[in-house]
Amino acid sequence: MADIRGSYDDLFTAVPNALAGFLDAGDVGGSAAVFVDGEPVVDVWGGFADAGRTAAWERDTVTNVWSVTKTMTALSALVLADRGDLDLDAPVARYWPEFAAAGKEKVLVRHLLSHTAGLPDYDGPVEELYDWAAVTARLAALAPQWEPGTAAGYHSLTQGFLVGEVVRRITGRTPGAFFAEEVAGPLGADFLMGLSAGHDHRVALAVPPPGQDEDYVAGAAGQDPTPSTATGIRLRDGNSVSWRRAQIPAASGFGNARSVALVQSAMACAGSVGGVRLLSPAGCARAWEEQYSGEDRILGMPMSWGLGYGRFGTTYGWGGWGGSLVMIDPDARMTVAYVTNQMREPGTDQRGLELVMAAYEGLQGLAG
Repeated sequence: MADIRGSYDDLFTAVPNALAGFLDAGDVGGSAAVFVDGEPVVDVWGGFADAGRTAAWERDTVTNVWSVTKTMTALSALVLADRGDLDLDAPVARYWPEFAAAGKEKVLVRHLLSHTAGLPDYDGPVEELYDWAAVTARLAALAPQWEPGTAAGYHSLTQGFLVGEVVRRITGRTPGAFFAEEVAGPLGADFLMGLSAGHDHRVALAVPPPGQDEDYVAGAAGQDPTPSTATGIRLRDGNSVSWRRAQIPAASGFGNARSVALVQSAMACAGSVGGVRLLSPAGCARAWEEQYSGEDRILGMPMSWGLGYGRFGTTYGWGGWGGSLVMIDPDARMTVAYVTNQMREPGTDQRGLELVMAAYEGLQGLAG
């Protein structure tokens, strides 16, 4: 069995066992974490940080979690809303006047968070993603593809820039800086948007699925959520230095399972974790209010969207291209996170679900 490092409560042995199973089956590396009541009951990692399997995955190894980043950007907006600095029912143009162009004067902030704004496609060159002003100017000029609020279509790349620009207009800080100073910093969470060169040595680059190479492109509609729409994002783009340095708040966050679970534990624990209150209980509960239920035009499947989170029964969360995932259960005050550099093909990847089910096994033992 693969060597798994870290710590875990004996009741939750199924989680490290599941991670070991993924590595035994050929995965390169990854980490898993389970927090209950804001405290870690599982914090484990194993495998390698590189495709050549020469560098071990360490405690502080981080990797691109792709669209799991959206939950961090959404949390930042929810913090501002809870403070009264952001009105979720206000037109986006109140904060970003240029956005009113091309018939978007009635797009509300909540439409951005719930993928109902009608702006799912980014059609500029990949290189433009690294230029915040250019991307947001392009988005401000777009016309919505449907009447905002009447339909949902996964805003895979655009959501982060849209919400992030609102955050920037209100605070004067980039979304990565706001998140670092107001969320990750107070919590002591090792999650970054806009990675400086000083962190490069601990990055585990993404490894393509078996049979694919670095030209592997994010999947199309009808598959699991991916950071790709009109402009195809290749694996080599996500592994580039330019991608790491940029702030792409829908898809370029770097962290590990511990940091993802720690941050999102605030959402599982009524807004507070580790003695740090990010949100009021009411502000936290607001995230779970259903904004849309029905067929998602981009994903090609039924979805229930809250404010920045997908709703799945009584749990909430989101996954990233290739396999990383966060799941939040406020009733159980539990958060489960899985972060990996080993990508798998959408539609066949059950690793995140397996880890979630393993965590519930431990939760049952805890309740007993």
